[in-house]
Amino acid sequence: MTQPRRVAVVGGGIIGLASAYRAGERYPDATVTVLEKEPDVGRHQSGNNSGVLHCGLYYKPGSIKARLAVTGIRRMIAFCQEHGIRHEVCGKLVVAVTPDETPRLEELHRRGAANGLKGLEWMGPERMREIEPNVAGVAAVRVPEEGIADYKQVCQVLRSKIRGEVKTGARVAGIRRDGNAWRIETTAGETAADLLINTAGLYCDKVAEMAGVPRDTRIVPFRGEYFKLRPESEHLVRHLIYPVPDPAFPFLGVHYTRMIGGGVECGPNAVLAFAREGYSNSVVRPGELWDALSYPGLWAFLRRYPAMCWYEMKRSLSRRLFCESLQRLIPAVRESDLAPGGAGVRAQALTRNGDLVQDFDFRFQPGAIHVLNAPSPGATASLAIADEILDEAERST
Repeated sequence: MTQPRRVAVVGGGIIGLASAYRAGERYPDATVTVLEKEPDVGRHQSGNNSGVLHCGLYYKPGSIKARLAVTGIRRMIAFCQEHGIRHEVCGKLVVAVTPDETPRLEELHRRGAANGLKGLEWMGPERMREIEPNVAGVAAVRVPEEGIADYKQVCQVLRSKIRGEVKTGARVAGIRRDGNAWRIETTAGETAADLLINTAGLYCDKVAEMAGVPRDTRIVPFRGEYFKLRPESEHLVRHLIYPVPDPAFPFLGVHYTRMIGGGVECGPNAVLAFAREGYSNSVVRPGELWDALSYPGLWAFLRRYPAMCWYEMKRSLSRRLFCESLQRLIPAVRESDLAPGGAGVRAQALTRNGDLVQDFDFRFQPGAIHVLNAPSPGATASLAIADEILDEAERST
């Protein structure tokens, strides 16, 4: 690809900011513009996640996700160290609660070793309770490289390092091809680009459609709701504590996360949001809700996992059920230990046959790349993903 003279990035989340930052370094003679509809950057997925630094335990060895996770966490930690961003490499325990989960935990241990993770430790009950005295289970894997970071601060530092302009209040209204260039109409005026990078997160499929990419997959928003442990109960959790994923279900399950600003977060569940930015049940945007409900892929998903979907909905309305889920890992937790927490909305790409898209999904046009799915470890690996985006753009055009 001929080096672009003008780069436009739609979406000021962490991946978009990292892409603009790396584009400015890679193409020093180009003008770089970030178009963000909100008054500030990192307002949605990047600023409402649990802050975990993921290092690649879960992913198939040799996969793109595994490679990006392993290189991404090391680059993110180095970036935080270089710029004085709050972070802590506190380690994580992945716990097999029952004996039937042990083979799956063994497979995670094998995958982590194959992916190059350092210091993995297999633990029996006595050893795991030395690390986490209140945890239940028959075995655990300790992942010492994992931790937590202040991704809101990461976004602000990335913004300050971009060699170009970050336009806020710039909602994209239309995109058209003009010769070899793209013309992006926004509420803050028009921007021209030789290279268009769509990292619009919750609206990435809509932005891609404006540019002429069919919506053969669709973003369906799932809200994850959290509780926090009350201060007097925070001693129950020392590290990050995660369950062994159940391959019969599409979501990870509730877990415990120490927060970079202090405290312990518990959750999340996963329920359909009534808007793409629906952080509570009271936020309803009829057009966006209809966009989800009219999509055959959502109904195929619901038919595939009816019991799980019904349970997630009930748990959203019941502190008792939520607490019972948390007690599976930490039996000492009581309803009285839980205080209301925050919520995030996951931009989940869903196919028409009801499959959750689990891997990164890049779509290409001449002079454009659309990031239509950037699941976990998206925030952790954002700097590595940015280089992957630019490399893919160069290879495809």
